[in-house]
Amino acid sequence: MKKLGLLLSIALACASAVRAELKLPAIIGDHMVLQQKQANPIWGWDTPGTKINVQFAGQSYAATAGADGRWTVKLAAADANATPQVLAIAGTTKLEVQDVLIGEVWMCSGQSNMGFKLNSDWNGDIEAAASKLPNLRLISVPLVGTQGLKTDFKGQWRTSTPETAKAFSAVGFLFGRYIHEILGVPVGLIDNSWGGSAAEAWVRRETLENDPRFATLMANTAKREAELSSEKGKADFAKSVADWKLAAEKAKAEKTAAPRAPGDWLTGNSRPGNIFAGMVNPTLGYGMKGVIWYQGESNAGRAYEHAMLFPFLIEQWRKEWGQGDFSFYWVQLADYMAEKPAPGDSAWAELRETQTKTQSLANTGQAVIIDLGEAKDIHPRNKNDVAARLVRWALVKDYGLKFPYRSPEYKSMEIAGNKVTVTLDCFGSTLRAFDVAEARGFAICGDDRKWHWASGKVIAPDKVEVWSDDVAAPTAVRYAWADNPVCNLFSNDGLPVTPFRTDDFEMTTKPKPVAAVAGMIRGDR
Repeated sequence: MKKLGLLLSIALACASAVRAELKLPAIIGDHMVLQQKQANPIWGWDTPGTKINVQFAGQSYAATAGADGRWTVKLAAADANATPQVLAIAGTTKLEVQDVLIGEVWMCSGQSNMGFKLNSDWNGDIEAAASKLPNLRLISVPLVGTQGLKTDFKGQWRTSTPETAKAFSAVGFLFGRYIHEILGVPVGLIDNSWGGSAAEAWVRRETLENDPRFATLMANTAKREAELSSEKGKADFAKSVADWKLAAEKAKAEKTAAPRAPGDWLTGNSRPGNIFAGMVNPTLGYGMKGVIWYQGESNAGRAYEHAMLFPFLIEQWRKEWGQGDFSFYWVQLADYMAEKPAPGDSAWAELRETQTKTQSLANTGQAVIIDLGEAKDIHPRNKNDVAARLVRWALVKDYGLKFPYRSPEYKSMEIAGNKVTVTLDCFGSTLRAFDVAEARGFAICGDDRKWHWASGKVIAPDKVEVWSDDVAAPTAVRYAWADNPVCNLFSNDGLPVTPFRTDDFEMTTKPKPVAAVAGMIRGDR
């Protein structure tokens, strides 16, 4: 018994020694930027019950490590400061975070078009060469998909240099550089993006499960999880990996392009909650001004669902952060895929509409880039214009500067005979047709709901007259309603008109009722 007691004491002492270490998350480290004018949480871990002292900018803060070892303090709000400061923390050990600045912090999130690196932009080489900016700071969160909440990640803040900038998000870097140089304050950028990711992966899973609007999504999720976790599912995945390895070796030997490795959906970027747990949670609560977002391609086939899911994501992130309704600006889907010879329906157009409607949430905004896409490449390489349109929102809405910032949007229509006069809200600007005098990109239909290309003419600063010789009595109008529309209406400030429709026809991406699907399979009419 004495030996057992001695061994137990030694084990407890060893365990205590292992735990007796002050630790900070990667998001809190050398070269970081704190958000100005707001109280910023600082947190870490230490032995439970340990008294923690934090000192910064001449002020002292106290906390106690909880049962899980975590402790948190909130630094007092301060104005922007480009003078490097030290954040000193004392617990069981002591740590000093060096070269801390105060300025503007933005999260850069979404899928591959946000993750798209600066060195791949058309002008990425010279943009990177001009990026030696010591007060612009960058940090990237690695790709981790999991259902268990992660509290940290491997990464570190770095100053902007030609080397660090070229490997960072192009849209994020260019957006942040505009703010840094226009406002003259330090800027911190967090690249938290994952190519091909679905919106539902960015939200805490429990919140999706508790909302009846997403019952079908979560039922399908549970079914897929069961299938992939079964012995057959595991065996099928193992075989796909083995087949890929053989194909990759063959491609290497033949010096041809290697096939893409099979993705594990269970740990990937589409499973609901995966990215929130693996990438968002470790950054949760870090003080920031707002989020810029470029995502939607992976949800285009489910645009009907996205109309609920996207605003839900924004609302949930705001609740999770506990910083109020912080700014959230996104990039609308660009033009992509083949141009269609006849007007009609489009899943991508429906997704764009859900993005436009999400602007009903407070402190949100949309950069329209219907003119910047590439038919054969889902990753258009002109990211400079994308960032410039995004940053206009921030400069005006967050920083009080005067710039044109919002693309014209549909307001109303008036029908007279075979012509429709469409009125747009130009937000202080006027309309112009680019390249040619005719306003292109319109389609109209009558009661038969058959769409026809229409002629268009700008007849007033905010009005376009639309007609088609094939439609004697028009009832509805659509503009730029296609995967890759040919359209040419802009504001005089160079911002493209937002794609729109005046009809309320049922979305083609709305799921079919189960009974209707069964009938279609049987051949019922």
